[in-house]
Amino acid sequence: MDLDVHLAAIVAGDAGAFGTWIAHAEGTVRATLRSFATVLDVEAVLQEALLRVWQVAPRFERDGRPNGLLRLAIRIARNLAVSEVRRLRAHADPDELDDVAEPDVSAPDPMLRRAIADCRDKLPPKPRQVLDARLAAAGASDDDDLAQGLNMRLNTFLQNFTRARQLLADCLGKRGILVEQELGR
Repeated sequence: MDLDVHLAAIVAGDAGAFGTWIAHAEGTVRATLRSFATVLDVEAVLQEALLRVWQVAPRFERDGRPNGLLRLAIRIARNLAVSEVRRLRAHADPDELDDVAEPDVSAPDPMLRRAIADCRDKLPPKPRQVLDARLAAAGASDDDDLAQGLNMRLNTFLQNFTRARQLLADCLGKRGILVEQELGR
C-alpha cells in the first residue's frame, strides 16, 4: 500500500491523516532501527523521527515512487540513530565503549532470511525454478546457459526472473519489509 495517499492531507496539516499514516508506517520504521536496539533507546529515536516527519511534511516533494514519506521517515530515523550512537561514543568513558559500539548492521538478519524463504516458497513453479537456477549459479553461468539448462528461451527465462523478483518484493512488502531499504538504496 502506498502510504502517500495521505500526503496531501498531511501537507495541509491534517493531524488525523498523519495519525493514520503513522499507524501504518510505524512498524516499518521501527523495524529498520532494530540493529540499534542494543546500543540506544530506539523508542526515543522513533518518536523524534516521527516528530521531524510531521515538521518537514509540508515541504516534502514526491519523487514519483511509492511511499516517499515513509522512505523519508526511515532515512530520518536511521540518521538520528547513527548520530545518537556517535554522540554516545564521544561522551562515553573509554571503559564503557563496548556498551555503545556501532551496531553491526551487516550481520545477517534471521527474521529477514526467514521472510525471504517463506516468500520464495510461495512463488509459482516457473519463476521459482528460474530464481533457484540463478541463485545456484551464483554468477558462474550466464542467463543464456541457465535458460538452456531449464529448456527455456532466454526471453522466457528473463520474464520469469523479473516476475519472481516482483512477486518476492510484493510478498516482502506485505510483511513490512522494504526491499530497497534492506539493500541500502
